[in-house]
Amino acid sequence: MASSSSSGLTFKLHPLVIVNISDHYTRVKSQMNPTLAPSHGNNAAAPNGADGVVSTLPPRVYGCVIGVQKGRTVEIFNSFELLYDPSTHSLDRTFLEKKQELYKKVFPHFYILGWYSTGSDAEESDMHIHKALMDINESPVYVLLNPSINHSQKDLPVSIYESELHVIDGIPQLIFVLSSYTIETVEAERISVDHVAHLKPSDGGSAATQLAAHLTGIHSAIKMLHSRIKVLHHYLLAMQKGDVPCENSLLRQVSSLLRRLPAIESGKFQDDFLMEYNDTLLISYLAMLTNCSSGMNELVDKFNTAYDRHTRRGGRTAFM
Repeated sequence: MASSSSSGLTFKLHPLVIVNISDHYTRVKSQMNPTLAPSHGNNAAAPNGADGVVSTLPPRVYGCVIGVQKGRTVEIFNSFELLYDPSTHSLDRTFLEKKQELYKKVFPHFYILGWYSTGSDAEESDMHIHKALMDINESPVYVLLNPSINHSQKDLPVSIYESELHVIDGIPQLIFVLSSYTIETVEAERISVDHVAHLKPSDGGSAATQLAAHLTGIHSAIKMLHSRIKVLHHYLLAMQKGDVPCENSLLRQVSSLLRRLPAIESGKFQDDFLMEYNDTLLISYLAMLTNCSSGMNELVDKFNTAYDRHTRRGGRTAFM
């Protein structure tokens, strides 16, 4: 595998693709190891005589990525799963053509750009799937998601590979080359990802845990902002003392930044802020009234049901 691509293509990856691949992998792993808790990374085998043995190797999932290509820009919007037999290195072409036809009806401008899988690195066997898709796209892309957790890693565990023809030992061969990419989002995706990020954890995490994580993030952001302001303040003091040369462009940027601060103290800002605050309180109050009305309605229904059964046995009629 070569170090980097020389095609000059620009790749834009949408978060929906990453979420789909992660969901696909999580479902397959849960089905293979139903007795293992997903929060623990230890794999265990079933005792002797058990019906099945838990696999120690992480599963691999496969699917197609779809999107559009405009000139030298490739934008990957969505993905769907594939049926792949690792023993014969063959794809279910009937399933692939059916999924492609269904997506064409909903997204007529989307085309199959390549495929995806999971793993730590591209393998030689991955080239079989890559070549099998060349009749649909002559230059497919390969999106690889690394499902292993690395807390020290700051970048997304996603890699995009292209295929290039290289001559190795006098024989032309297709090899995977790593390509760079950027994350591209639209408003609907930003809202969805933010909603997923704030969902209550399934492992029984309490609201206090979520609040602590939220406050920790805010504290880190404020701490970083304070450190950068401190560096800027020291730099301006050194400039005032003559220890560093004066840069007018930097001074203009600092002055422009400081002129924004009094804007939040204006009367218009206070009026707008109070209006937004009152609207939020009103919505919360209406939501609380709706919940109370719903609870009261359920209570009345239960009372009517219980009273109706009681009066039928006693020969009396209900008054509600």
